[in-house]
Amino acid sequence: MNLQEQQDREAIRYTLSVYTNAGDRGALDELGSAFAEDAVAELSTQVLEGRENIVAGLAAAVRGDDGSLNAALTFLRHHLTTSRVEFDGPDAARGWTYVWVQTPIGLDHSGMYVDRFERRGDRWLIVHRRIKLDWIAPNSLVLDPSLLDD
Repeated sequence: MNLQEQQDREAIRYTLSVYTNAGDRGALDELGSAFAEDAVAELSTQVLEGRENIVAGLAAAVRGDDGSLNAALTFLRHHLTTSRVEFDGPDAARGWTYVWVQTPIGLDHSGMYVDRFERRGDRWLIVHRRIKLDWIAPNSLVLDPSLLDD
């Protein structure tokens, strides 16, 4: 691995941290900055196209009907664990990152982010994310257990 690849990996980790840290704080515009304008996100059968639609779709999971943060979510923490990044060229990479999510009930859900990244200007951004869910607590505060991947 050369110095440029090490720097690119660190830049990709930064993008992952922007997504999780901003999402946990409800800073959805900041969360959106981790995605390219033309990005695609998949969760179960839902496919969201474009940064604006991705942010709106993720907001639905953490906001109540009135648009305010879900009052039951007194805290939300995404914990990223094992992460692997493979480069497809100087400006493209694929990544697989395990995630588990804590809410006031404890472990709320877990799974993996399957990502494609591209260098866009001076940032590495998510251009495609598949959120693969392995487990959802029956009393999840964020997700409906029917979203589990087969």
